[in-house]
Amino acid sequence: MAGHSKWANIKHKKGKEDAKRGKIFTKLIKEITVAARMGGGDPGANPRLRTAIAAAKSENMPKDNLERAIKKGTGELEGVNYEEMTYEGYGPGGAAVIVESLTDNKNRAIADIRHIFTKCGGNIGSTGCVSWMFDKKGLIAVNKGEVDEEVLMETAIEAGAEDVKDEGDTFEVLTAPEDFDAVKDAVDAAKIPYIMAEVTMIPQNMAKLQGADAEKMLKMMDMLDDCDDVQNVHTNADIPDDLA
Repeated sequence: MAGHSKWANIKHKKGKEDAKRGKIFTKLIKEITVAARMGGGDPGANPRLRTAIAAAKSENMPKDNLERAIKKGTGELEGVNYEEMTYEGYGPGGAAVIVESLTDNKNRAIADIRHIFTKCGGNIGSTGCVSWMFDKKGLIAVNKGEVDEEVLMETAIEAGAEDVKDEGDTFEVLTAPEDFDAVKDAVDAAKIPYIMAEVTMIPQNMAKLQGADAEKMLKMMDMLDDCDDVQNVHTNADIPDDLA
């Protein structure tokens, strides 16, 4: 499994399923609320809020839901106070895992996340135990069949992207976090469709998993994604294509 592209496809398909159940809206509303609380309700002056709004629109979130989430964040409407927490640890086969949480109950969140790690043969470690293995980057994943490589390369690099990588069935555009919005805006302006576009954690090296470890890792990722207190999960697990 090359880079993040496989996870991008899994997350994209899972997101469509979650949208039917409203789960993805819940996570997006949390992110919008926290982004507005931290940086204000003007997306033009708040890059995190701007990215969250773009994600919400891509999932066809109703405008009223979006606006209420912003107002709850700015205090114009009463809302839940979510705290950001990050947990690090090891999954099956020693793969590194970073879990980003937005929760109104830290005790519940850590208990649920620890239970998932333990059930799948992993364990939560101390802060910093695996984060050094990752780099924070902007990532835009594009299906090869939907774009000309030269057009994508020229569009992305001119807008400030660091690199465009060939990752099998997809191209991955990598940016510094602060350049992500400019590159995404350029890709949007060029009408280039993408699987995902987000600021994420890119592993420096992949941990190849096979057999039972690979299956347990997929189960762990699925359980974490289904946890209401979990916003994002990052891993350096390399899963065989036939399983992923």
